[in-house]
Amino acid sequence: MNIHVFGAGYVGLSNAILLANQHDVTIHDINPNKVEKLSRKESVIIDTLLEEALLKSNLKAIVSDYSIAVNADIVLLATPTNYDPDLNTFDTSSLDSIIHSLSTNRFQNTIIIRSTVPVGYTQKNQNQYPHIKFVFMPEFLREGQAYHDNLHPSRIVVGTVHSISHQIAKMYLDLVETPCTVLQVGFDEAEAIKLFSNTFLAMRVSFFNELDSYAEVRGLNTQQIIEGVSLDPRVGNYYNNPSFGYGGYCLPKDTKQLLANYNNVPQSLISAIVEANATRKDHIANQVLKHKPKIVGVYRLTMKSNSDNFRDSAIQGIMKRIKAKGVEVVVYEPYYQEELFFNSRVIRELNEFKNMCDIIITNRMHEDLKDVVEKVYTRDITQKD
Repeated sequence: MNIHVFGAGYVGLSNAILLANQHDVTIHDINPNKVEKLSRKESVIIDTLLEEALLKSNLKAIVSDYSIAVNADIVLLATPTNYDPDLNTFDTSSLDSIIHSLSTNRFQNTIIIRSTVPVGYTQKNQNQYPHIKFVFMPEFLREGQAYHDNLHPSRIVVGTVHSISHQIAKMYLDLVETPCTVLQVGFDEAEAIKLFSNTFLAMRVSFFNELDSYAEVRGLNTQQIIEGVSLDPRVGNYYNNPSFGYGGYCLPKDTKQLLANYNNVPQSLISAIVEANATRKDHIANQVLKHKPKIVGVYRLTMKSNSDNFRDSAIQGIMKRIKAKGVEVVVYEPYYQEELFFNSRVIRELNEFKNMCDIIITNRMHEDLKDVVEKVYTRDITQKD
């Protein structure tokens, strides 16, 4: 089939490369620098397996052009939908614009939405554009391993009211390396699956973080407690390494969107999950400030290892809390090219950074810091993301 993908982030690009294994795929992005790199077979995200697959791929990349996409059998949308706190909902303007432009150009085939959206969004568009077949497919991809997760999905969820759902499911099943369950549901159910899945993961992160806060304040051994709790098979020994808080592309915005979707529905747990992340950052900042440092170093702005994503990483929230108390903060981040990050100096030379700091905070321990471990504050126990 002729497929056009809008958005060259980790969702759009990994999907585009996967689909290009059997189909004629063109990826669109508004950033010409991204398009230029992709045309040279250079990945615009950090993902080793994806980088290797891109080199062998026939994927075509262009600056976003609706007039070309109008002839596609399928248009897949994977543009960003950041949470807007003023509107208390996702900002779907990028999706809205593309859908409207395609409709204006008389597109009448299938649109697959893989961006995360509020519950009810796809149905609203189906009502507004009845000549288009809409499908919502939540993605469950990890940063740095998006292409692997496309090849080995935990499940494939197809949300639509159209019979094309069987064809879409088969299209993906024909490309995966590990068979998985296919769930065919309605629009709203598919959107809810995405939000509840990520909110559960955020809840799990928050639980083990609050366990760690308790142990730290009471002088207990966090690792021993977590090991004892996790030996229960109903809990499991995974996703339990304490951190500075959940962050990244999905969990912060998805939890807030789910809470907004509750509206008049009774709840208390979802609010607590959202609030727990702020509580954890407050605790971490207070623990650092107890040492009365003059200069605090932030080692890496990224949320996790093998990532270049700074968006909503918890360490930024801690950094802002420390700066609010008048303490100088400096940053070491190889992927950041500016001289200042939120008015904090960016130090390029690692040894200079280590020598000038009284305390270095890092979400995950790294070999770079082993020689100054006495300066390092982290809650990392297993050195796993």
